[in-house]
Amino acid sequence: MSKVGIVMGSDSDMPVMAKAADVLKQLGIAFEMKIISAHREPDVFFQYAKTAEEKGFKVIIAGAGMAAHLPGMCAAIFPMPVIGIPMHTTSLGGRDSLYSIVQMPSGIPVATVAINGGVNAALLAAKILAVSDHDLLQRLKEYSKELKEQVQEKDAKLQEYGYENYGK
Repeated sequence: MSKVGIVMGSDSDMPVMAKAADVLKQLGIAFEMKIISAHREPDVFFQYAKTAEEKGFKVIIAGAGMAAHLPGMCAAIFPMPVIGIPMHTTSLGGRDSLYSIVQMPSGIPVATVAINGGVNAALLAAKILAVSDHDLLQRLKEYSKELKEQVQEKDAKLQEYGYENYGK
């Protein structure tokens, strides 16, 4: 049974959304990934959002660019948390997407991460699920420990080689 739905408005969003999927996979969280255009196929979108709870989704991660209606419309229909990922756009650098997702009307919340923030969207979804899943909470703690160790390894290299030779 899927716990997280990952939905994007276009295949151009795939590099960012794949990062979210990779983190969920690494943490052992089941997910389903779909490409659905809320504007070009509204009937398909409504069916997706209306049946997400029945499918066992506990969180939806929705990525969208430009007008970025996908996350907000998911939140309007799906009764559980929705995390919006604003996509970088060529015309406005993703600010259009960010504003569209973050400025939801009162009563329709969408948690919003940074532009192209696929990794953080997956981690936020995992933290939401970890509230009621002790094993997942432990995996998240291990993930954080690994991040800390990576930074410490980089600092050790810097201290050993100096900044002039770092990365050479």
